[in-house]
Amino acid sequence: MTNLNPTRVVTGEVRFSYCNLLKPRASQQGGEEKYSVTILLPKSDVATKQRIDAAIASAIEIGRTKWNGVVPPMLSIPVHDGDGVKPSDGMPFGEECKGHWVFSASTKVDQPPKVVDANLNPIINPTEVYSGMYGKIAVNFHPYANAGKKGIGCYISTNVQKTRDGEPLGSSAPDAASDFGGAPQQGFGQQPQYGQQPTYGQPQYQQAPPQYQQPQPQIVMPGNMQPQPSYGQPALQYDPITGAPITGGVYGL
Repeated sequence: MTNLNPTRVVTGEVRFSYCNLLKPRASQQGGEEKYSVTILLPKSDVATKQRIDAAIASAIEIGRTKWNGVVPPMLSIPVHDGDGVKPSDGMPFGEECKGHWVFSASTKVDQPPKVVDANLNPIINPTEVYSGMYGKIAVNFHPYANAGKKGIGCYISTNVQKTRDGEPLGSSAPDAASDFGGAPQQGFGQQPQYGQQPTYGQPQYQQAPPQYQQPQPQIVMPGNMQPQPSYGQPALQYDPITGAPITGGVYGL
């Protein structure tokens, strides 16, 4: 289908970064929330780059009237070389940008993009849309003049397609083991496992130490008589013939 809008481009397959396609986000605290994405276009896709250059040239001509017929000599262009440095701070682009053209596109909250999968089915699950995935996107280049600055902006033109998964971009959160080390050893100040006694830094006795164990007196009973508890009294002995208790002497005498 012939593109009737000279400033609109549908890309070949690109990689997405800083992906805010299903939920808007403000670029800075207190700023306007927008749907946005950074697009990594492989330099090998010469055809898409040529269409983008032509669209930017058309946008500049449209902007000539907005800029009182004068094109600024230092016009801000949204497409950057991923093998170079970022215009914002002069620092190199990330490794994922190497070998790519890098540009960002956004749209306002009241104009959410339509995100579909490879079969053109709408994507609703937010976990399926992330930085690092691959896809295609329709963008529109348009001139702007704001706060004394003039240039060409890039805007999401409704449609975004995810073509395939890719390695997620961005650092992942560290796991608990890397923050806190391995499993702690049982010791002072730690909660014992169920069924264990707390150590508190000292060995635990399962029974009293030998020096605290009182000898238990044995009661010798004749016949089938059962011994009675002593409750700390000396053990009684019984005459094995008469059965009488021995309170002194021999055989009760």
